Amino acid sequence: MFENMLKNLRLKQKFTILLLIILIVGVSVSGFALSFVLRQNAKREVANTALILMEAMSSVRDYTSNQINPELTDKLETTFLPQTVPAYSAREVFENLRKKGDYKDFFYKEATLNPTNLRDKADAFETKIVEGFKNRQKPELSGFRSLPGGDVFYIARPLAVTEQSCLQCHSTVDVAPPSMIQRYGTAHGFGWNLNEIIGAQIISVPADRVIQKANKSSVVIIGIVLMVFVAVIISVNVFLNRQVVLPLKRITRVAEEVSTGHMEVDFDQVSNDEIGNLARAFKRMKLSLEMAMKRLKSTGNTPKNTG
Repeated sequence: MFENMLKNLRLKQKFTILLLIILIVGVSVSGFALSFVLRQNAKREVANTALILMEAMSSVRDYTSNQINPELTDKLETTFLPQTVPAYSAREVFENLRKKGDYKDFFYKEATLNPTNLRDKADAFETKIVEGFKNRQKPELSGFRSLPGGDVFYIARPLAVTEQSCLQCHSTVDVAPPSMIQRYGTAHGFGWNLNEIIGAQIISVPADRVIQKANKSSVVIIGIVLMVFVAVIISVNVFLNRQVVLPLKRITRVAEEVSTGHMEVDFDQVSNDEIGNLARAFKRMKLSLEMAMKRLKSTGNTPKNTG
């Protein structure tokens, strides 16, 4: 059926249909490929931003542990100051940072298996991440997870006890500051060891941000591809019309006039391509026909003009 339809179409229409098919297939394939590539690039871009934020939070932790905490150690005996806790300082700094427009969608948590502050308690998913760090010693994990509020993209790094000062509050109950025990009790946050992985720094962002970023880029690029394809189709049609269709129409018209006995017309050779070769072939055929007509006239058997 499709072949029969093509037989009834003109050459220009056939080329247009072919180019449209190429356009549809090309845009579809490139759309899927672009979607995947751009989504990966969006994930990489968000992950790079998250890693920069994570490095900043690690710097806040180190600053709190090495410079703030020693200055306030004496006060901890009578008054517990959460500002001396690296995790608290990092969380507070990050919450202030989230007030900026560029980072409002990012969330930071130091998911800990056995935290002093239950706000940092790792859930089941985060516990698997921490256990993965402990068992395989991977430096970094990232991916998507589903939450009641929607999917999120996360990136995580292991959180280890690297400072001896951390053990003043988290080794055993008897050495912990009394003011801290009075505030948080003795049920959580003890038994930590130096260089032990006790949690994970996790920064997450709604998956929609990654997907929307990729989709915006996809729309722009596919739009550009469409415009290029449309320009190509128009250019090919203009070229085909000038270089193929119009010369063929002229050859057809001249051939029809010659067939009716109008021998004064001639086939113009406008190019050296296949169309020009066809014009030369028709021209030779016309010359052969004229010679045959002359022979017939010389023998007195001139055929009647049926035109």
